[in-house]
Amino acid sequence: MKFSLSREALLSPLQLVVGVVERRQTLPILSNVLLTLDGTRLSLTGTDLEVEIIGSTEVSVAAEAGEVTVSARKFLDICRSLPEGAQVDFSSGDGKAMLKSGRSKFTLATLPANEFPSVDEGERSIAFAVQGSLLKGLIEATSFAMAQQDVRYYLNGMLWELTTNKLRAVATDGHRMALCDCICEVEVEDTISAILPRKGVMELARLLGEGEVQVAMGSNHIRITGPDYCFTSKLVDGAYPDYDRVLPKGGDKLVVGDRASLKQAFGRTAILSNEKYRGVRILLSNSAIKMVANNPEQEEAEEEVTVDYLGDDLEIGFNVSYLLDVLNVIKGTDIRFTLSDSNSSALVEDASDGKAVYVVMPMRL
Repeated sequence: MKFSLSREALLSPLQLVVGVVERRQTLPILSNVLLTLDGTRLSLTGTDLEVEIIGSTEVSVAAEAGEVTVSARKFLDICRSLPEGAQVDFSSGDGKAMLKSGRSKFTLATLPANEFPSVDEGERSIAFAVQGSLLKGLIEATSFAMAQQDVRYYLNGMLWELTTNKLRAVATDGHRMALCDCICEVEVEDTISAILPRKGVMELARLLGEGEVQVAMGSNHIRITGPDYCFTSKLVDGAYPDYDRVLPKGGDKLVVGDRASLKQAFGRTAILSNEKYRGVRILLSNSAIKMVANNPEQEEAEEEVTVDYLGDDLEIGFNVSYLLDVLNVIKGTDIRFTLSDSNSSALVEDASDGKAVYVVMPMRL
């Protein structure tokens, strides 16, 4: 195998795939990246057996086709360390790969390409096209609410639910929930559900950009193909909880306030909240929301923000970190809280855009 290309043309697909490659692997080959040259098209593949990413680029000189695997991290570190605009000459043979650029020369150990595992796509049940920026927005609006290392393994991921002309993403860790919709042109008879693993969601957010992507969903796998990459992930096997039951209904207390002012006030109050429980007490009265936080050292923070609210007084506690997470992902100027009583969850949404809704459970303080 032998080819030449610029440092930048090589770095672009290499950086796409290296995120999925684990440093410590039970199988040594999983620390490697697979290079495949077919004509002038160079493909680089990284996998951890759950998620597979293939990035591709055009080489300037293709002398000899073939495939080989080299250490992903070392290969990336070498390419990054080369000067900008450098030309890279790559060749492999006799269990070694050689990389030359200017006066620099590196010899890397290789492992046979035929031992490199591939993530099988399996049967596809539906395929559709959607703008990459819409999918990225969907992930950014909801991914913060995914659980981490929860024994309820299906919560360590994100539910994608496909109905006719609509894709919905749902994430929850049992304490808060994020739900967001986007429009896509697709016809389905029954709702199609898929739970993407946490790692797959994070890698996908990194890959997605402008331009159209092709999405193929099956019973065990999802594949998303962009202009210069192909992402394949196994799906989490399990039943996602009925999120519709968690959505608070019949809330009679509507609070509308300036997002930036509320975010700053919550941020300042959080400084003196209990470091472990992060509790903040909210006192709601006509046209005002008061936030109080204290900690075991008897320190206290108090803030008051003017809001649009007419109704009964209410005292309710929340984890301030959860509220700040929501305020950070909402982009609009005004935010709307829907509350009912001190024991019921709050529904939070952008006052001008109903695509995403957030549910935050209350805390006993």
